[in-house]
Amino acid sequence: MNEPTRGFEMESIVLPLDQILPIRLIQDPENKISRYKAIRSSIQEVGLVEPLIVSRSKDKFILVDGHLRLHAMKSLGMTEAECLISTDDESFTYNARISRLAPIQEHKMILKAVKDGLTPERIATALNLRVKDIRDSLRLLDGIHEEVADMLKDKQVAPGAIHGLKKVTAVRQIEIAELMVSTNTFTRNYVDALLIGTPKHQLLNPQEPKAAKGMTVEEIARLEEEMESLHTDFKAIESTYGDNMLNLTVARSYVKKLLDNTKVSRFLKTRHEDLFSEFEILAAKELL
Repeated sequence: MNEPTRGFEMESIVLPLDQILPIRLIQDPENKISRYKAIRSSIQEVGLVEPLIVSRSKDKFILVDGHLRLHAMKSLGMTEAECLISTDDESFTYNARISRLAPIQEHKMILKAVKDGLTPERIATALNLRVKDIRDSLRLLDGIHEEVADMLKDKQVAPGAIHGLKKVTAVRQIEIAELMVSTNTFTRNYVDALLIGTPKHQLLNPQEPKAAKGMTVEEIARLEEEMESLHTDFKAIESTYGDNMLNLTVARSYVKKLLDNTKVSRFLKTRHEDLFSEFEILAAKELL
């Protein structure tokens, strides 16, 4: 078995900034790029957290990823930076591999920073955020069931959606989270709609009127019944989905073999044209 090719050299190195050549020019980021302010504040407050990515080029180094960080360090008067040496020449792919931090991951990162002794004020300065935003993130999972937090830990869930989950019981939280994951929908509006369809016995404060603009009490009650029926149907489909997909895959494979037989294919096309057309469609489909 061939050993996997490493994308980076094993050890990071510290390089003078004047030896690092950017591959694109960033003009006036202070006024044009909002993220730049957060990066600059973070470097000024706690130093460079993520090393620059560079590749070797004779006596110079080409900057692969970290143009905003490099610009911020130069503006702060810094002269050197920790770097990782890339052995992958596909430099254009690095930014595409970077994904935005999910809210729950951000919450855990901030929580760890506070436990390590950083104050919310200092974290807010480093991330160029309001102190209120940091405190809200620290309380993000208050009242959220741990199973729900685990299901949504790497999802881009709107903070408002997480706040909506806190209005229902743990069992209902899990049900809503399962629906969010299965539909890949993590917006506040989606959770609000599910809250409207939640029976009162699953609400933490059943006396609180449901906010449903343009809907009557009767319409809300009907929606509750429909949502309960939908969830029951969803559970039934979920429980048989695996077996159904297996059966369909076996059936598709069998149909493809039938159509590959010239005599059988000709017979079906001549005697059962409608059935032959359906078989062709099934055989051509790619199952997930």
